[in-house]
Amino acid sequence: MSHLFQLIGRRLLQLPLMLLGITFLVFFVMSFSPVDPAITALGEGASPADREAYREAKGLNDPLLVRYVSFLAGLFRGDLGTYSARQLPVVDELARAFPITLQLTFLGLLIAVIGAALLGVIAAIRRDQWPDQVIRVFSIAALSTPSFWLAILLIQVVTLQFNLLPGSGKLPPLTEDPAGWLARMALPALALAVPVIGQLSRVVRTAMVEELDRDYVRTALGFGIPRAVVVGRNVLRNALITPVTVLGLRVGYLLGGAVVIEIIFALPGMGMLILNGVTNNEPNLVQAVTLAVAVAFVVVNIIVDVLYVLINPRIRSV
Repeated sequence: MSHLFQLIGRRLLQLPLMLLGITFLVFFVMSFSPVDPAITALGEGASPADREAYREAKGLNDPLLVRYVSFLAGLFRGDLGTYSARQLPVVDELARAFPITLQLTFLGLLIAVIGAALLGVIAAIRRDQWPDQVIRVFSIAALSTPSFWLAILLIQVVTLQFNLLPGSGKLPPLTEDPAGWLARMALPALALAVPVIGQLSRVVRTAMVEELDRDYVRTALGFGIPRAVVVGRNVLRNALITPVTVLGLRVGYLLGGAVVIEIIFALPGMGMLILNGVTNNEPNLVQAVTLAVAVAFVVVNIIVDVLYVLINPRIRSV
């Protein structure tokens, strides 16, 4: 258990440095935008004097480092600034959009884990037989398929041609209409999950095959223990160590992919938020979205690291 606490401590110590670097990078990139924030806030009809007054009031004429330090000071106070001509709080918009992105990411993650586990286990148990060959072809095809292309294909076939599931429209709240929420989220989550299923199923299959060939499996089967019991209690748990590690690396893909998928399916999540922020040169909005996604990525990876330690008895016993 000491190893587990040390791992969590190291990750938490790294978090501030990572967020500091991310915020500065976004701030630096946004400073090169040709769009004038004063025009965005006041409109093109504003006079040059009004625009200059706005820049002075918001500190936009200050050097980059001064503006960055000012942003960090506001961040420590829980103030992410405002956006648009109406001076709307960024925190309110973030609170509305962030849960939608998390819902899409974790639904895609759930589909990916279940699909990869089923396909990987079947391929390992029936290795070199026709189920293994079919799953291998599917895995390669899924891994080679970009999520955005699959999203467009799903809209064309499932929504427009067969009208089975919606590809756009209002997203019902999960707590009020679970069935409607699931129907609206099904296609985006599937488009997000399929490439991960392609990679992860191969990893599960390889890990399962390695475990099935070990001596303890043959010994257990020789003593008459049912194969299903050996696979379920021992083989599957030991084989999960490598897939969990790979899954942690793919969480970043799922979070980043969710932002793109939301735009295609017109989901009011972080994707639409960051698109509006970049288009309208709203640095506070872009900075807040990037920070939220970065924090979510780090937290999820800490959870994956903890699961890895809990699953692997050799590390847990240290």
